[in-house]
Amino acid sequence: MRTHTMRRTVLAVTAAAVLPLALTACSDDGDDKSGEGGKKPGSSSAAPSQDSPSEGTSAMSEPFGPACPSVPKEGAGSFDGMAQAPVATAASNNPALSTLVTAVKKAGLVDTLNNAENITVFAPTNDAFAKVPKADLDKLLGDKAALTKVLTYHVVGQPLKPQQLENGSYDTLAKAKLTTAGSGESFTVNDSSKVVCGNVKTANATVYIVDTVLMPKS
Repeated sequence: MRTHTMRRTVLAVTAAAVLPLALTACSDDGDDKSGEGGKKPGSSSAAPSQDSPSEGTSAMSEPFGPACPSVPKEGAGSFDGMAQAPVATAASNNPALSTLVTAVKKAGLVDTLNNAENITVFAPTNDAFAKVPKADLDKLLGDKAALTKVLTYHVVGQPLKPQQLENGSYDTLAKAKLTTAGSGESFTVNDSSKVVCGNVKTANATVYIVDTVLMPKS
């Protein structure tokens, strides 16, 4: 009897000692799993879902077009540099727009463009002006009234996003309409002038650099 009683006592003591250890082990395993579970949703699912939309939005706001790579990567003439300056000043920092800047100065429109707010400028490149016969260009540069009309025809009094160029008709500061068409990263103005670097930001304007000078209908 004593032997059986002692065995029962030993078993009871052993069980009493083992049970808390088993419960503790289960509790530790549960904490580890819940901890890992808490980390995974935050790092693998929540973060990417927040990053993806911002990347898409950023891409939509970047300059586009075949001539954009020729824009300086640094300095006042870079995209970041132009974004800090009003549009006429920004254009003067871009070597490809030097003829346009000369024309703007001759017309006395530097302050007008720099002080305007939320405008869109279709800016012809030097090559665009080179398409105009020299005699005609010299005559235009010597006629301030005619030059002002041509240059203000390149300015729309509202900011235009790329999507708005897909099929648009807009009043210009020259009191004449221009039309836009296209999709994606390929757009034309008045069916002839191509946007070669679009959605360029300056401090007060959105700029679309074009390969042909726009002429208002007389």
